[in-house]
Amino acid sequence: MDKKRCDFGFGAAQGLVSEKYIRYHDTRWCKPEHRERELFAMLILEGMQAGVSWALILNKEENFREAFDGFDPNVVAAYNTDKIEELMQNKGIIRNRNKIAAAIENARAFLKVQQEFGSFDAFIWSFTDGKVVDHHLSDIKNMPAKDELSEKVSAALKKRGFKFVGPTIVYSYLQGIGVINDHWEYCDFR
Repeated sequence: MDKKRCDFGFGAAQGLVSEKYIRYHDTRWCKPEHRERELFAMLILEGMQAGVSWALILNKEENFREAFDGFDPNVVAAYNTDKIEELMQNKGIIRNRNKIAAAIENARAFLKVQQEFGSFDAFIWSFTDGKVVDHHLSDIKNMPAKDELSEKVSAALKKRGFKFVGPTIVYSYLQGIGVINDHWEYCDFR
């Protein structure tokens, strides 16, 4: 029996998207994430998505992981202009100087949040007292691009020096790390 998946209006349920996209939907999207490095990785990947499709980011994800030293925030925080130039020449990633600079600034801010709260996990999940926000959606028309929670988290991140963390990117980030569960009610991967 075929499993039912969320249909985002572009054929996900009909198998018209890549295997990477389906695997992401089935195993990672809206699933609670607490590992520090993955929380950082998703923050960078979501920022890189601004203006491009998530499918493109997923197709380049392994390239990003390699180019950004496995998304180790300690390593990324120490990047210098030579490393930025190296990344700008890497055809396997999004070569946007502002996004690359933001990734470095975000690594530094991420480390400060870890010092302040003991972990980034403790910080990001504190906005919901460690609970998943489940919107019990039945249709893409009901999924917001942002909400009160993403606006609150966005403001807190910006206050701490993070870049490319507007409320829409943060909403997607919160879905990506499972703080928000927006799988359709009928989806077998809730």
